[in-house]
Amino acid sequence: MATAEYAIGTIAAASFGGILFKLLTSNVVQQLLMELLRRAFSFLL
Repeated sequence: MATAEYAIGTIAAASFGGILFKLLTSNVVQQLLMELLRRAFSFLL
């Protein structure tokens, strides 16, 4: 039973990683992150 649970956990983690990768490499999210960083660094300067 524990082996099946580990397999499901591994599949879930890999799926989450794939979704996160797709989100972070999308143009909309990249632009949002760049604007956030720009504002954060302009606050420091």
